[in-house]
Amino acid sequence: MAEARADPSWWKRHRWFLVVLALGTVLRAVAMLGYRPALWFPDSYTYIVTVFRPRPDLVRPAGYSMFIKLLEPFHGFGMVTAVQHLLGLATGVLIYRVARRAPRWVATLATVPVLLDAYQVQLEHLLVSDTLFMFLVVAAVALCMTERRATVVAIGLLLAAATLTRTIGQPLIVLFAAWFVLRRRVGMAGVLLAAALVPVIAYGGWFYATYHRVGLVGANGAFLYARTMSFADCAKMDPPADLRVLCDPRPPERRPPSQEYIWAKDSPLVRLPGITFTKETDDLAGRFATQAITSQPLDYAASVLTELGRTFTWGRPVYPDPEVYGYYQFPVTEPGPPGRYPAQVGADYAKLYEQGAIGTKIVEPFAGWLRAYQSVARLPGLVLLGALLVPPVAAFARRRRGRRLAGPPAWLVPWSAAVVLLVTPAAVAEFDYRYVLPAVPLACLAAALSIKPDVLRQSGGDNEFGHDIPPNVRL
Repeated sequence: MAEARADPSWWKRHRWFLVVLALGTVLRAVAMLGYRPALWFPDSYTYIVTVFRPRPDLVRPAGYSMFIKLLEPFHGFGMVTAVQHLLGLATGVLIYRVARRAPRWVATLATVPVLLDAYQVQLEHLLVSDTLFMFLVVAAVALCMTERRATVVAIGLLLAAATLTRTIGQPLIVLFAAWFVLRRRVGMAGVLLAAALVPVIAYGGWFYATYHRVGLVGANGAFLYARTMSFADCAKMDPPADLRVLCDPRPPERRPPSQEYIWAKDSPLVRLPGITFTKETDDLAGRFATQAITSQPLDYAASVLTELGRTFTWGRPVYPDPEVYGYYQFPVTEPGPPGRYPAQVGADYAKLYEQGAIGTKIVEPFAGWLRAYQSVARLPGLVLLGALLVPPVAAFARRRRGRRLAGPPAWLVPWSAAVVLLVTPAAVAEFDYRYVLPAVPLACLAAALSIKPDVLRQSGGDNEFGHDIPPNVRL
């Protein structure tokens, strides 16, 4: 802001981004007015239980619960959604700041999906971990672009926080470390790994002390088992007797979506004695999944590609079922109370957090405006695919013209992170619309950074990768 006060033309230079940012702020204000104080998802109640019973959860790490805990003194879920909306706006600002290496209209365009997509605004209004996760990863990418040694520890801590918010953050730690190795900054890669792994290992120690199991969660085998049930054929696998209890005699085309094999009462996994996520049950499910993948590798690959393909459709078909799909829409009527027992326990704790009744009050005309907006304002999957294709296509075209960079391109980090966030759920769990949204700003940032030659400041003020840009140029 000091720059804006010193230079009145600052507002003019960035006017289009400021317009988009203002519109995004208005949308979020309307969401706060139309759906008070928050929208609930089945996972929300589990997070609330962890707030009041501080212990690792078997299915979800406790990072988001700790985030909610930090806001407990305000005694209102409206404060949680308000902060999440601010994180959404901050993500847009970070994208624009980094993407300003491209033309300003490109940088502004890169922020539109995160700032103006109705489903992004709706996700921020849900009590789920994805908005926090998205901000942490984008912040790590933004710091990575600065190439300052002092920020490496911060990058590692952000990635650790992201991993403890959603376990899909684990491969990102390796990815960011690999980036510094490619830059021939091996020492910085080591510092990043140390900063990221110390909190993660500490959480793993807490998890082990609680359950006497190694890991961050205790459901990896169960989720992978559910993923393989889209193709697993016990006639081809010929599993041993102890694994046959997990077979489904129905042909794959007649089976329900993968998530049903984790939560539905008639699932072979759920019918086993004890809770679904005991070590014995999870290990059994993991062994079944491993044999299914090794016995039917081509079927597994085809299944992963099918799930991933759902990301890149033009429309938004109902998936995995109308109930889950409905949670990602601004509702017309006020949602009812939770039905499952664990959710009811979380609802009771939520009343303590709110210090009163919980629920969602729908206020017109604001809610109606948002529903109308959501019916038209979203990023189609094909556009996201186009954004992902821009960097490699631009790199190929640059190479054809004989222009080569002296190091890895700037777009490689956000592009690789976006790919990891899209492919991993399809490979180990299933496609879900809310899993896509955190990858969108990274894909858009990568596309913007590839529009013209990459610019990265190197430590010590030396010139940029393969480009004749003086080190004192302000970007």
